[in-house]
Amino acid sequence: MRVVLGASLLLRATPAFGSNPHISTTIISAFLTGFGLLLIPGLWTPLVGVLVALLEILQIMTIGGDRWATVLLGTIGCALAMLGPGLWSVDARLFGWKRVEPSLRKISSNS
Repeated sequence: MRVVLGASLLLRATPAFGSNPHISTTIISAFLTGFGLLLIPGLWTPLVGVLVALLEILQIMTIGGDRWATVLLGTIGCALAMLGPGLWSVDARLFGWKRVEPSLRKISSNS
């Protein structure tokens, strides 16, 4: 999921550099390119996921374009922020991979 989002951000941001867009489009494209480059290897994934979601919300409100693709990429960014980087990422190598295991609790009945 992380690699797909990163590649999608790179593919959406790259054509904006070739034409003569507004400065806001260029700035957002530069940020999306940087976020895509951080997501592909899995560096700072939760933070970048939140920033992607916020930037996609900003893009919906200001620039427009394909709104459904923007909503989809923002949703995947939120999901990555909540799920984390995964086992095969730079974050897992630097900070360790966290795995949450549910504990079995006994339900006591006080009748």
